[in-house]
Amino acid sequence: MALWIILGVIVIIALYVIGVYNSLISMRNKVKNSWAQIDVQLKRRFDLIPNIVNTVKGYAEHEKETLERVVEARNKFTSASTPEDRMEANNELTRTLDRLMVVVERYPDLKANQGFIQLQGELSATEDKISFSRQFYNDIVMGYNTSIQRFPRNIVAGMFNFKEETFFEIDEASRQAPTVSF
Repeated sequence: MALWIILGVIVIIALYVIGVYNSLISMRNKVKNSWAQIDVQLKRRFDLIPNIVNTVKGYAEHEKETLERVVEARNKFTSASTPEDRMEANNELTRTLDRLMVVVERYPDLKANQGFIQLQGELSATEDKISFSRQFYNDIVMGYNTSIQRFPRNIVAGMFNFKEETFFEIDEASRQAPTVSF
């Protein structure tokens, strides 16, 4: 009789571990999927940048330094390999794009250019999608991280080497609005 009780307890524990493990795998895959969605939007933004830079170049040739910074930030984003590196490169790219938009404010003819207006609209829509995707990613990461930290799930997570994921945060420099002066 005692043997059956012990076997029953072992089976229940094994089923619990399997259930928790499968749940954690599912959550980790949701984190990866939500990062992939951000990556899609960052790629779209990345593809828009050369068109915007070339359009601005025609109007603001003496703003070469700002345009070069945008291109450098874009290149840094290309070489980033991990999600953390891509997050950092994205923050730098955001700062340089903010500076570029400040430059654009100085050129009324450029702001009235139909091609630029369309590009700016596409970039703005992409920025909104990035913001939404980032929020969704952070919500998924919070759920995953909370799950692997709670007892007794943390024991199973530790046994199978589940690690916390990094939140997609904006750096301090990007939190401040750019100054527009006429």
